[in-house]
Amino acid sequence: MGARTDRAAPARRRHLEEPKLGEKLRYWFDNSMSRGTSALIAWLCVATVALIVAFSLIVTVLGLRNHDNEVDGFGRELIQNLFHALDPGTIAGDGTFQWRYLLTMLLLTIAGLFIVSALIGVIATGIDAKLADLRRGRSTVLEKDHTVILGWSDSIFTIVRELTLANESRRKPVIVVLADRDKVEMEEILRAKIPDLRGTRVICRSGSPMDLDDLALSSHPSARSVILLAPETSDDPDSEVIKTLLALTHAGPDGPRIVAEIRNPTNLEAARLVGADRTVLLDIRETVAKLVVQTSRQSGAAAVYTELFDYGGDEIYFLDGHALPADATYADALLAYELAGVIGVISPDGPKLNPPPETPMAGCTLIVVAEDDSTLRGEPDALVRPDLTRLGTSFGFDDHPTRAVLVGWNERAPIVLRELDKYAPPGSGLTVVTSYGPEQLPEMANLDVHVVSASTTDRATLERHVTADLDQVIVLCYSDDLEAQAADARTLVTLLHVRDILAKMDAATPVVSEMLDDRNRVLAQVAHVDDVVVSGEIVSLLVTQLSEDHRLEAVFSELLGDEGSEIYLRPAEWYVEPGAEVDFATVLAGAARRGETAIGYKSEALSDGTSSFGVRVNPAKSETFRVIPGDRVIVLAEE
Repeated sequence: MGARTDRAAPARRRHLEEPKLGEKLRYWFDNSMSRGTSALIAWLCVATVALIVAFSLIVTVLGLRNHDNEVDGFGRELIQNLFHALDPGTIAGDGTFQWRYLLTMLLLTIAGLFIVSALIGVIATGIDAKLADLRRGRSTVLEKDHTVILGWSDSIFTIVRELTLANESRRKPVIVVLADRDKVEMEEILRAKIPDLRGTRVICRSGSPMDLDDLALSSHPSARSVILLAPETSDDPDSEVIKTLLALTHAGPDGPRIVAEIRNPTNLEAARLVGADRTVLLDIRETVAKLVVQTSRQSGAAAVYTELFDYGGDEIYFLDGHALPADATYADALLAYELAGVIGVISPDGPKLNPPPETPMAGCTLIVVAEDDSTLRGEPDALVRPDLTRLGTSFGFDDHPTRAVLVGWNERAPIVLRELDKYAPPGSGLTVVTSYGPEQLPEMANLDVHVVSASTTDRATLERHVTADLDQVIVLCYSDDLEAQAADARTLVTLLHVRDILAKMDAATPVVSEMLDDRNRVLAQVAHVDDVVVSGEIVSLLVTQLSEDHRLEAVFSELLGDEGSEIYLRPAEWYVEPGAEVDFATVLAGAARRGETAIGYKSEALSDGTSSFGVRVNPAKSETFRVIPGDRVIVLAEE
């Protein structure tokens, strides 16, 4: 041990010796060169100055110029030599000088050529690097009151499209997209998917939303809102969402409102702890499952929800400064506005859809359905009054036990069963036909569930279970077991069989399905499906709406939940006289008499073969229509 220590001692002494001057200078030079293009240009300038000074001294001291060609002063000599170093053509004008001077200038010109060439190369390299940096999207966005989208998934196309519609009334709107993808690639895909941006600028930046430095590129503190997408390609998307939430909120509670997608409900509590009060969390599984259940209970409901959730037609707004009389009630507010439909209020007790007709409106914010917020007016403008002699006399309710079939299975299926059980009368039955799963069923209180393991594209299997006495048919995609396009393809084949079987039995059973890809919704219409719920699209619509106004969270929760008021499509004769031609104000009065709020109607006379299914949301109070058999009134009701 001692011998080894003695041999190591000289090495340690050499290590502890003071570095030599040459080593210090070399280290200092290496550090300066590592600073990039600016340092290289500075060193080339120093070399140029040193070169012309040295040659000027040589020419002056040795007297290489002719007596007739002497210059005035050393400074003039420096200028002349600088021209020789930078411009090779300058030496062509030195013909009258002696050969020693010409040879010296030739050497200076050759040395200058090396320096100029190096300088051009350094500048070109620096410009290329800067252009490449800009192409990668690494510069900070200098915007205010913009919308930031963090992450990338297929839902981004719907979100951007809806935001461009929402931004039409804004001045110079901007959307910033920050994702861990190539900037140019993102711009090209968005340009191809959304050719018309309606005046909205979309700025893409490349970086990880979970990285604080990359996140700063989006200027999110000055944004109007931030949309956080759950990555589709990640094995644990919720962990990435929660980490990004930490990056967004680490500076404090102040900042723009955040809307974040969560795929697994078990992660909601952790996300709420991080997101604090300014974050709205959207449970993707729960939202899609609830919408499937709501739309499966009545044909045409999906068209109503889509109309309310997107910016293409009428959507939900808040009228803060209404000018209703001090003693006005909710029943008065329903008839007050010609083009805006009142559906609820925000009182000191909180938001409430379809409150009792006698609810006072003083000090309340109105929840309304309108085509655009720019059309909202505080002053009542409706002139038509309801014809109370045309009100319906039927007060029927249909609560008989139901029979339904659910075809397919995925992670949302247990939530669908749970929600169906809440609405089903006791003694109702449900048959689940699936090729995959389920491993375990949730506890049921009202539904008797029977599981059949079979191919869901087999005609004979479907004919055994799809019968004329069914109240509803739900087709779920195999999103857990198949790729998106393969899952949608199998769903489409199943839909074709189901609709054909029902058509041959002349059954009017509503068929509801979900699609993973919005492009397949058009194909689903070939199967004459009553309602098609597109999983990614409907979530994207909700995310966009919530990013524009966080107050919508409570409204959407009530619309899609099993508590409070929900959307129903009920027989028109319950509200107005059958066969009569009535205005919508009369329909509103008929609904208010039942403690309900009418928001539209569904009529076969309006059906044009599109996905609207003859649904008309928020008609003008003076709009008239004739009630024919099969017409439905769209209402908000508690049961």
